[in-house]
Amino acid sequence: MAKLGRDFYQRDTCTVAAELLGKYLVRRTEENLFVCRITETEAYIGPIDKACHAFGNRKTKRTEVMFGPPGYSYIYMIYGAYHCLNFVTEQEGRPCAVLIRGGIPRSNLDFLARNRFGLSYGQLSTYQKKHFLDGPGKLCLGLQLTRAENGLDLTGDTLFVCDTLYELGLPEVPDDHLPFQIQTGPRIGIDYAEEAVSFPWRYYL
Repeated sequence: MAKLGRDFYQRDTCTVAAELLGKYLVRRTEENLFVCRITETEAYIGPIDKACHAFGNRKTKRTEVMFGPPGYSYIYMIYGAYHCLNFVTEQEGRPCAVLIRGGIPRSNLDFLARNRFGLSYGQLSTYQKKHFLDGPGKLCLGLQLTRAENGLDLTGDTLFVCDTLYELGLPEVPDDHLPFQIQTGPRIGIDYAEEAVSFPWRYYL
């Protein structure tokens, strides 16, 4: 299986954030294979970014994984209730990461729906289907990602990214092969971050 390798993540964070769009995030458990197409990301660059947990190269127990090698998961909790999945980027020692803000489900829809809503996919309303995984907390809930998965190697078999559904033995979705444009804009929910509020480091399809 052609997973994205360490070299993909060991690059400029904004470049990685943009190039993750349209790729497939895979979460494998003993019982299930959850897949979603990545549709929205945000870049965080610790040394210069007041919105980043590691701003000014501040190293804590929570941010320690960001200072390690690229291509590992950084998962933290917000509001005491929701988890957020990030991918560590750039070279070791430089705390940078990409937040995975949203996706579109592409496998095991019933399991994902039960994780999110306690319902089968067929029981979801049009609104629920539209907003299935369109937020970092929603995505982690659907994919069963918590702090227990913090620090996972993204080149391993539990959590990884690949280019096509075919590589996973899943049927391709024709719409996924249509040309798309990458939009950029300011990040969301960082009003405290002074000048970093206006950094156009959010990327979305």
